Amino acid sequence: EVQLQASGGGLVQAGGSLRLSCTFSGFPSADYTLGWFRQAPGKEREGVSCFRDDGSTYYADSVKGRFTISSDNAGNTVYLQMNSLKPEDTAVYYCAPGQCSPYGPRKYDWLLAAWGQGTQVTVSA
Repeated sequence: EVQLQASGGGLVQAGGSLRLSCTFSGFPSADYTLGWFRQAPGKEREGVSCFRDDGSTYYADSVKGRFTISSDNAGNTVYLQMNSLKPEDTAVYYCAPGQCSPYGPRKYDWLLAAWGQGTQVTVSA
């Protein structure tokens, strides 16, 4: 059974920090990476961060220097450490399996058709 769960969101003041977690299991053996996405109210979903095939990382320009993606040793949990949060970071954050393209993470619909619930991050001014 495929399981994917993003957690760790909450309400924080501007300048604060949060660490999101994404636990996953049951995916078929395949070449994919876990990426972080977010969708703010009234805006399209955007890619935030992912691991490239060579082990390097991608970050959207808007979060560079503030967010850090990491994973546990077992590779079953991916984290997104978010520091110096800004009100414009307010969004529902999602994780999903896919590829880490030069332009950011892309979800593989064949691995995960629906986005899931995500975790709400709200940053107050």
